[in-house]
Amino acid sequence: MTALASGASVVPRTGDERRALGVACGAHALHDGYTDLVYVMLPIWQAEFGLSYAAIGILRSLFSGTLAGLQIPSGLLAEKVGAARVLAFGTALAGCGYLLAGVSAGLPMLAAALILGGLGASTQHPLASALVARAFAGPRSIKALGTYNFAGDIGKMTVPAAAALLVTWMPWRPTLALLGACGLAAAIAVLLLMPRQETEPAAAAAQAVLTAADTPRRGFPLLLSIGIIDSATRMPFLTFLPFLLAAKGASVSAIGLALTAVFAGGACGKLVCAFLGARIGVFATVLLTEGLTALGLLALLPLPLWACYALLPVIGVALNGTSSVLYGTVPALVAPERRARAFGIFYTGTIGAGATAPMLYGLLGDRVGVNATLVTVAVVVLATVPLAFALRPALEGKS
Repeated sequence: MTALASGASVVPRTGDERRALGVACGAHALHDGYTDLVYVMLPIWQAEFGLSYAAIGILRSLFSGTLAGLQIPSGLLAEKVGAARVLAFGTALAGCGYLLAGVSAGLPMLAAALILGGLGASTQHPLASALVARAFAGPRSIKALGTYNFAGDIGKMTVPAAAALLVTWMPWRPTLALLGACGLAAAIAVLLLMPRQETEPAAAAAQAVLTAADTPRRGFPLLLSIGIIDSATRMPFLTFLPFLLAAKGASVSAIGLALTAVFAGGACGKLVCAFLGARIGVFATVLLTEGLTALGLLALLPLPLWACYALLPVIGVALNGTSSVLYGTVPALVAPERRARAFGIFYTGTIGAGATAPMLYGLLGDRVGVNATLVTVAVVVLATVPLAFALRPALEGKS
C-alpha cells in the first residue's frame, strides 16, 4: 500500500486489491467447504455413534446454527479490533473445530467441536465481504463480491469431495484432523497476505460518507427484504424439486443429475450476474433474475421431464445470481465503518430465511401438494418487484 504524506489520500494499488480478493475468496472457499463437509460426515458419525435421525439433525444444526447466530457479533467485534484479525482468528477456530472432531472420543466432544467450528465460521461471510468491499469501489465492488461469492461454491464442491476421497484411504478422524490443519495454515495466510489497510482509503471513504448521507435510510432494510425473499425462495425450490421430478417419472440418479445442473447453473449465475449488475445496474438485474426465476418455476410444472432438464441450468443462473448483486450493493447503502456489521445482519437474515422457509412451505405442501406450493413460491418471488422499485431511488447513480 502506498503511504502518502500526512493528510493525503491513500490509493489502493492493484496488487493490494488482488491480494484482498484472493484472501477473501480463499477464506470463503474453505469456510463454505467446512460447512458442507458436515453432510459428508453425518452417515459416518451415525454408524460410529449409533445416532438417530433426530440426533443427526441436531449435529447439523449445531454447526449451522452457531454460524448463523454469531455473524452480527463477529461484525461488531471487527469494528473494534479489525476485520482481518477477526477473520484470521475465526479461520483458526474453524480449523481447531475439525481438529477437535478428529480426536473426539465421544459424542459430547464431537458436539463441542461442531459448535467451535460454527463459531469460527461465523466470522467469514460478514468480514471477508467487508474486506472485499473496502478494497473495491462502485461497480467494481459488485464484480469483486460476485467473484468472492462464486468462490464459496468452489469450496462447497472441493472440500467435501476431498474428504470423501481421503476417507477411502484413512479413518475419518485423521481425515478431519488433516482438513482442520488446513484451517490453521489458512489463518496464518490471512494475517500475512491481507493488505494492512484497516481503514477506507481517504478519497473513497469521503465519497462513501457522502453516498451514505444521500442514501434514503430505508435503502438497506429494503435490500435486506429482497435478500430474505430471494433466499426463502431458493431453499424451498431445491426442497420440492426432487418430488416434482419424481412425479414426472425421474429416477433417483436422474434427480441427482438435475440438482447438479441447478447447482452448476447457480455457481455460474453468481459470477455472471455480478458482472451483469455492474453493467446494466442493480435494479434492472434484480428485475431480470427474479422475473426469470418466477417464470422458470411456473414453466417447470407443465413441461415434460426432458424439457425440465434443459431449463434447470437457466433457473439455477437466475435463482442464485440475484444474491451476488444484492451482496455487492450493501457497500453502496452503508457507511464504511458499519459495513462489517451490515454484512453480518444481511447474511444472518438471508441464511435464517433459507433455513426456516422449507419448514413453512413444507406445512403448506402437506395441505395443497407440490405443484401448488411451487406456484406459491413463484408468486412470492414476485414480491421482490415492488421492493426493487422502492429501492430504486437509493440506487440511482450507484449501479
